[in-house]
Amino acid sequence: MPDVSTHPLLDVLLAGGARAERLTASRVLPERTAEHADWPRWADATVVQGYRRLGVDRPWTHQAIAADLVHQGRHTALATSTGSGKSLAFWLPALSAVRAAAAAATLDPGNIESARVRPTTIYLSPTKALAADQLSALERVLDAAGTRDVRVATCDGDTSREERSWVQDHADVVLTNPDFLHYALLPNHRRWARLLKGLRYVVVDEGHAYRGVFGAHVSLVLRRLARLAARYGEGSPTFVVASATTAEPAISAARLIGVAPDDVTAVTADASPAGRSTVVLWQPPEIVAWRPPADGEPDPWALPAGEPGPDPEAEAVAAETPPEHPRRSATAEVADLLADLASAGARSLAFTRSRRGAESVAQQARDHLRHADPDAARRIAAYRGGYLPEERRELEQALRTGELLGLATTNALELGVDISGLDAVLIAGWPGTRMSLWQQAGRAGRAGADGLVAFVAREDPLDTYLVTHPEAVFDAPLEATVFDPANPHVLAPHLCAAAQEAPLRSEDLAAFGDPAHVRGILDVLVARGALRRRTSGWYWTHHQGAAGLTDLRGAGGAPVRVVEQGTGRMLGTVDAASADGQVHDGAVYVHQGTTYVVAHLDLADHTAVVQRRRLDYGTWSRSVMSVAIEGWGEDAEQPDDAVPGGEDGPGHDLVTRDWGPITWGLGPVEVTSQVVSFQRRRIPDMQVLGTEQLELPEHTLGTMAVWWSVPEFVLRAADVTPEQTPGALHAAEHASIGLLPLLATCDRWDLGGVSTELHPDTGEATVFVYDAYPGGAGFAERAYDLGATWLRATRDAIAACPCADGCPACVQSPKCGSYNAPLDKAAAVRLLDAVLSHDPEAALAVR
Repeated sequence: MPDVSTHPLLDVLLAGGARAERLTASRVLPERTAEHADWPRWADATVVQGYRRLGVDRPWTHQAIAADLVHQGRHTALATSTGSGKSLAFWLPALSAVRAAAAAATLDPGNIESARVRPTTIYLSPTKALAADQLSALERVLDAAGTRDVRVATCDGDTSREERSWVQDHADVVLTNPDFLHYALLPNHRRWARLLKGLRYVVVDEGHAYRGVFGAHVSLVLRRLARLAARYGEGSPTFVVASATTAEPAISAARLIGVAPDDVTAVTADASPAGRSTVVLWQPPEIVAWRPPADGEPDPWALPAGEPGPDPEAEAVAAETPPEHPRRSATAEVADLLADLASAGARSLAFTRSRRGAESVAQQARDHLRHADPDAARRIAAYRGGYLPEERRELEQALRTGELLGLATTNALELGVDISGLDAVLIAGWPGTRMSLWQQAGRAGRAGADGLVAFVAREDPLDTYLVTHPEAVFDAPLEATVFDPANPHVLAPHLCAAAQEAPLRSEDLAAFGDPAHVRGILDVLVARGALRRRTSGWYWTHHQGAAGLTDLRGAGGAPVRVVEQGTGRMLGTVDAASADGQVHDGAVYVHQGTTYVVAHLDLADHTAVVQRRRLDYGTWSRSVMSVAIEGWGEDAEQPDDAVPGGEDGPGHDLVTRDWGPITWGLGPVEVTSQVVSFQRRRIPDMQVLGTEQLELPEHTLGTMAVWWSVPEFVLRAADVTPEQTPGALHAAEHASIGLLPLLATCDRWDLGGVSTELHPDTGEATVFVYDAYPGGAGFAERAYDLGATWLRATRDAIAACPCADGCPACVQSPKCGSYNAPLDKAAAVRLLDAVLSHDPEAALAVR
C-alpha cells in the first residue's frame, strides 16, 4: 500500500487493512490558509452587514479583488476552487448598485438623475437547480441585511405567466439560463425593455460548462444579449464569468462573451481556506470465483428461436475477450465504501456515471446497513436528473443539515450547488475530464475542513491506466474550455435570430466575430432566402420565429414523464434520447430504492406508465447502431482540391477522393440506433434470467461525416491480421477523434465515431468520424480538408506515447460505448502508416 499520511476516515475505507491492496496510489494536497481583505469602500453598508451576520466578517482577497474589478466595469473571469465563495464577488457590486440607485431616488425624488432606470443584473447558470440555489443564497443575504428594496426572482420555462409578468415589470436581479434567453427573452425583448435598459451586470456562472457546440451557441446568445442591451441602454453590460479552476480562464471568458482577451481580467489566486485533502486511487478486487462461459453454452443475448434480430451487416459491435478474472464493479465497490463511511458518521457524496448507477449505489449501500445500522441506512439517498425539482431541493437541504449522511449522485451535483461540510467524496469511474474530477473532488472538505477523495476505477482500460499511472491524474494539466463561435453551422442561425430581434447593421457585425467572415455567412443566408438585404441592413422577413432554427443543447425532444399507474403521481422524467433504453415496456425503473416495472411506454404522449413491484432483478437494454452514407453509389464529385461547400457555405454533397487504394469520403450520413432487446438479470449475482425482444422505433441522426476506407490487401501488407483489424480500426478511430479538436476547434464530445471491418456501403474496412449534431457542425468538413495532417498527427501521437498497450493519452476514450475494447495500439500505428504511405502530397515531396 502506498505510504500516506493518515486521514481520520482512511482506515474506514481500508477496513483496518483488509482492503489495503486496493489502494494503488495517493496524494495529500496541502492545506491552504485564508487571506482576507477589507470590504470595498463603495460596498453598500447594509449589504455588508447582511454578509457579516451570515459569518463573513471580511471577504477573502480574491473576492474583494474580483468585486472591485466588476464594480469598475471591467469584464472579469473568476476561476478559483469549488467552495471559494465566488458568488460574493458578483452579488456585492450588483446589490450595491441597486441599493445606491434606490437611495438616490428616495433622497431626491425630483432629481432627473435619480429618476434614471434602476441598474439590473442577469444571472445565468447551465441548470435550473443552480439558479434556484443561488436565489436561496441571495435571499439569505438580503434577509440578514433586513432590506426589502432589492427585488430578485428566477425566471425560466417553468415560470407562470403571472410570475413572468411581475419579473418583467419589477425584478432588479433575474436568475435564469441561456435557453430562456434564446427562446423567450431575446425574441420578446420589447417586453423586457426595462430590464435591458438598466442591464449593468451579466453573471455567467459555471463558465467551464460551456464547451463544444453548446458553448459556441451560448457565446452567440450572450453577444445577442449585449447587442440589445446596448440598443436599450447606455452601453454594453459588464460580464462576470465564474468557473472552476481551468486552463486559460481569461481567453475562454473573452471568447465566450465576444471581446478581446485583453479586455478581460482573470482572478485565479484562491485566498479561501482549505484543509488537507487526501486523494486516493482505488482498484476493486478481482472476482476469483468467476469463470468464462464454456464452449457450447448459449449466448445470453440470443433472442428466442424464430424471432428476427438486427441485420448483422448493418451492425458495428466489437467482440470483447473477457479478462481471466474480471474485477468487481465500481458501483458495487463504491456502495460498500459509502455504507462504511455512513456507519462511521461521515457525510459523503458518491459520484456515478449514470442515473442507474446512482440508484444502484444508494440501494446497495442501504441494503448493507439495513440490519447492521438501520439509522444510517435511512440516511442514504440517491440524487439525479429526472427527479422533480421539489424532491431535489429536499435532498440538497437534507445533506446540508446532516439529516442525510450519504448521497449517491450523477454529475448533477458537480456544479456549484452549495453543499458544504462534507467529509468524503467517492468517484465511481473516470468522469471524462480532469476539470470534472477536481470539481467533484472539491466537494470534500469544503469550508476549510480536511477531506478524503477516492477515485474508484471501473473495469475499463482507461480507468485501469489512470489508477496505475497516478501522474496522469495528479500531474497532468487541466483541459482548456474549447468552443468555436465562428463555426458557420452555429453562427448562421444566430445571425437570423439577431436579425429578427433587430435588423443587423454593418456596425453590428464585429460583435459576432470577424466582420468579413460574418458578412460572408450573411451573403449565403441572403442567397438562400433566409434573410433579406436592404441598404440599411439585413432583415428577417419570415412569419415563424428564428430562435427555433437551432437547439442550444441538442436535447432531441421533450422528456418522457414517468407516471405511477393507479395514482397518476408523476415520479420524474427521463430524457427523450434515453427513454427507449431506460423506460421501455418491461424495464425496471428505480426511484429512491422503490422499484417499478414499466407497463407501457407511449412515445407519442411522452409518458411511461409504471407499476410498483418488489423485484429481485434489474433490466439492461441492448441497442445496435449503423452508419449509412446518403447517396452512395450515385456519382460523387471527385475534385482533388475540392473545398466542401465552397463559396456557398456549408455543403451537403457527397465528395470523395482517392489516395491510390485508399478512399476518403465526406458527405451526409444517417447514424441509426435502435434498442432491440433487454435482459433481466438477478441482483446481486447478475445471473441472466431471460432476454426479450423489443419493437421500438429506430432513431436516426442525419449529420455529416468524414471517412476513410482501406481494402483488405492494404491491411495484410501492413501486417494487420484479421484478428487485429477490429482493434486497429477502433484504436485509430479513438485517437483521431481525440486529435481532431486540435484542428477543428471543437470538443471530443461534439464528435462520434464508428469503425467496422466491412461496411456495407464502402465494401471495405472503414473508419467514420461524424458531427454529433443534426445537419452537421463543420468538424467533419475540416477533417476532410486536413486529412493528411489529421491522420499524421494521429499516427504520431499514438507512436510517441510511451505506454505499452494504449492509454487515455493515445487510443483510449472516456466516452467509448464498448468499454475501450478491442484496442490494438501497435496495429493501429501500422494501419495508419499504410494509409499515409499513399498520401499523394507526401509522395510528391519524396520525389
